[in-house]
Amino acid sequence: MDGVIVDTEPLHRKAYFEMFHQFNLSISEKEYNSYTGKSTAEVCGQLVKTYNLTQSPQELIDTKRSYFKTFFDTDPDFSLIPGVRNLIENYNQNGITMVLASSASRMTIDRVFHRFDLDPYFSAKISGAELKSSKPHPEIFEIAAEKAKTPKKECIVIEDSTNGI
Repeated sequence: MDGVIVDTEPLHRKAYFEMFHQFNLSISEKEYNSYTGKSTAEVCGQLVKTYNLTQSPQELIDTKRSYFKTFFDTDPDFSLIPGVRNLIENYNQNGITMVLASSASRMTIDRVFHRFDLDPYFSAKISGAELKSSKPHPEIFEIAAEKAKTPKKECIVIEDSTNGI
């Protein structure tokens, strides 16, 4: 979903820098880029240790997530990746069964689907966060094929992450 249907990275970046500002952290672009790919919990834990903060990692996590939710709901630049709605509508009009299989949390998936009214187009949504194994393990794609009631060899996956590919 993220990177294929929407791109939330700019929202995460804004949320992190608001959180840095709130806790008086002067984080350079280079340092911020070193956090890419790490979980929010991991980043916030590292910040507390590196900068000897009196706040707990959870306080930083909650602050960053609060900013992210606000930006998610209000940022006028946040939209579907160009061309995605047309592709989804075209697939739907041509009877192609679509299942979303994302590593994102169920809450994030549902928020994206609600904001952009995508539920009518997909027969199922799967959150990898709820599965035993994560990508590159094929479990999420196997479940998607089952939910689509389609043999795996007849499925197409649209993927942007190295682990997913």
